[in-house]
Amino acid sequence: MSFSKGGGAVSSLLDKYGPNTPAQGVQAFFIFIIVFVAFAAALPPDVSGLLLNYGSRSSQITGGADGDGTTSNGGTTGTSNETREGWLASFAAKLTSYGQVPHQWFVHFYMLSFACSLFWLHQHVSSGPALRGIAVHQTKHAGKAELSMTLGQVYLAWCMMLVQGSRRLYEDLYVKKQSKSPMWVVHWLLGLGFYSAMSVAVWIEGSGALLTPYPPTAAQLLDIPIIKMMVGGGLFIIGSRMQHQCHVHLASLKKYSLPTDVMFSKLVCPHYTAECLIYVGMAVAAAPPHAMLNKTVLCALIFVATNLGITAYGTRKWYAEKFGEDKLIGKWNMIPWVF
Repeated sequence: MSFSKGGGAVSSLLDKYGPNTPAQGVQAFFIFIIVFVAFAAALPPDVSGLLLNYGSRSSQITGGADGDGTTSNGGTTGTSNETREGWLASFAAKLTSYGQVPHQWFVHFYMLSFACSLFWLHQHVSSGPALRGIAVHQTKHAGKAELSMTLGQVYLAWCMMLVQGSRRLYEDLYVKKQSKSPMWVVHWLLGLGFYSAMSVAVWIEGSGALLTPYPPTAAQLLDIPIIKMMVGGGLFIIGSRMQHQCHVHLASLKKYSLPTDVMFSKLVCPHYTAECLIYVGMAVAAAPPHAMLNKTVLCALIFVATNLGITAYGTRKWYAEKFGEDKLIGKWNMIPWVF
């Protein structure tokens, strides 16, 4: 009874924010960060580099900008050149000089992802008020045409996200070389927000199924559309395997050297290609009836593709400056035959 009341309290609290569903809220968050990143990328190169670059590529544009409008090569971005772009670059340098955190804090993303997956799983098993309240609000305000994922699909998507978070956490702790480079705290906050939202995205469109009594029956567990499971699961496994191999290879390289593994022969950033495959797989596997993709996970996929596409473009420029454009001939940035 107490779980029911708790769920009702959460649902009542959400009712105060109008009839919008939690799924729409998560989708809106993804759209917001897509627009934020795309807007930053559309700014003049000196400005967008300061706002978006991190790690080894941060020196490409920022040159270790110290926030006073000067770069490490002794030039100025705003004092000697009073153009609009120069003023913006000076402002961006000043802004990003505050709140620099270690690039090693990327590990927090995967710790949070792993912890959130376990938290929502515990909420489901214990009929916890947080999950139940969100699920009640979702089913109450979702349109009749919005059919729920099956419970088997919810568990499959949950497992995918748990595996993804666990693997990335393992790789960050035991595979990749630890970087001493800094990143802007906004990158860190956006990453935490993304993984928090993603932990909800994988189950929110299955709220109707999650409100059924626990434990589930064998029939409920096996109720997974076979084609969606095979296609989505296959893409997820391929992407995960491909990304792990890329990360192992990158970790084996000398600092800031050009990757030579076969997967890098046609792509500048195949590990980003793999990341997109992983999220496509989850979007397919978690697609409700009569839908090819899960809309909430699709919004996450668009953010991943946008963010990594911008990063891949910057990586290509960095490689070209450091190793020469001739080393990149015949290579796509991230998506073969497209980009």
